[in-house]
Amino acid sequence: MPDRHGPYRNARFLLEIDGIVRAGFSQATIPETSNEPIEYREGNESPTVRKLGGLTSYGNLTLQWGTTPDSTELFEWRKLVEQGNVDEARRNVAVLLLDEEGQPGARWEFRNAWPQQYDAPDLDASGNEVAIESMEVAHEGMERTA
Repeated sequence: MPDRHGPYRNARFLLEIDGIVRAGFSQATIPETSNEPIEYREGNESPTVRKLGGLTSYGNLTLQWGTTPDSTELFEWRKLVEQGNVDEARRNVAVLLLDEEGQPGARWEFRNAWPQQYDAPDLDASGNEVAIESMEVAHEGMERTA
């Protein structure tokens, strides 16, 4: 029986795009979120700078997967952006971390996500690696919901 109170392992996860679950990713990098402090001081205050909260910024979600004959759906999503249809390409995306029994555990949700960058695999006839595609997904907010 799995330990429900211990930390999750990072090797089992799914991607959900507008409710459609897609497995088969070798890596998903959950981005950072941060606020840049704004230093401020008025002339009648003590000689210490106050730090006010600035705008919230979010890094990109990075996905990697092995190239297969049927792995074109994410490239097709990217083509919408290349054709100038960023608003049409926006989707709600979630990354679900699974527990040892394959049940959903932690969940990160991304609002108004769209594929900013696609990278095709590097091919090498003398190599022995799997062909890996990758994509950076820009978004307008991230929330951990579970």
